[in-house]
Amino acid sequence: MDRLWIKICGLRSREAVEAAATSGADAVGFVFHANSPRNLSVEEARELQHAVPVGVERVAVFLHPAQWLVDAIIEAIRPDRIQADVLDLAALRLPQGQGVLPVVRSGASLPDPLPPRLLFEGVHSGAGQKADWSRAAQVARRTELVLAGGLDARNVAKAVRVVRPFGVDVSSGVESVRGVKDPQRIRDFIGAARAAERAPAVEESR
Repeated sequence: MDRLWIKICGLRSREAVEAAATSGADAVGFVFHANSPRNLSVEEARELQHAVPVGVERVAVFLHPAQWLVDAIIEAIRPDRIQADVLDLAALRLPQGQGVLPVVRSGASLPDPLPPRLLFEGVHSGAGQKADWSRAAQVARRTELVLAGGLDARNVAKAVRVVRPFGVDVSSGVESVRGVKDPQRIRDFIGAARAAERAPAVEESR
C-alpha cells in the first residue's frame, strides 16, 4: 500500500498539535460539538490553528451541526476539510471547492455513489467503539477509506493489515483521560501505524 494518511482528532492543546505534526501526522481534527469533551470554541480554534504547520491538514469535525456554526468555523479558520455525517454534509451549504470528509458509520447504508474519500467508524463518534473491520475492508477496495473507531497504538497495525485503508483516524485512543490528549500516546500511535504500512495483508481472526 502507499503511504498511510494519519489523522489525530479532537486536539485541544498546542502541545498535542505539535506532537502530532512532528511525529508525522497528515491531518489534525478540531471538534465543534457542544456535548463533546473535545469541543472547541471559535476563539480557541482560531488560536490553536496557528500551531498547525504548513502541510498538515486542518479538519473541522461536526456532528449534526447548525449551518451558522459551520459558517462561523469556515470564516474563522478556513479548514482544509469539513468532516460530518454524509447526510449532514448533503444538507449543508458549503463554499465552492471546500474539501470534505464524509462520515459513514458501521451498520448504516453506504451512499451511492461512494464519495472519493470517506471516514468509516463505529456507531458513536469519539467513544472508542470499534468499527466493523470486515465491512470496512470491503469498502476500502472501492474508495479511499479512513478507518476510525476504537483504534490505539496496540491495535492499529492489525487494523491496517486487515482493512488496508487509505488512512486511519484516532481520538480517544491517544488520551490519558477522556478529552485530554497524551503527546507520547500520539507519538506511539503514529509510529505503530507507520510501521504497518508495508506489512502484508491478513484476514481478521474470528
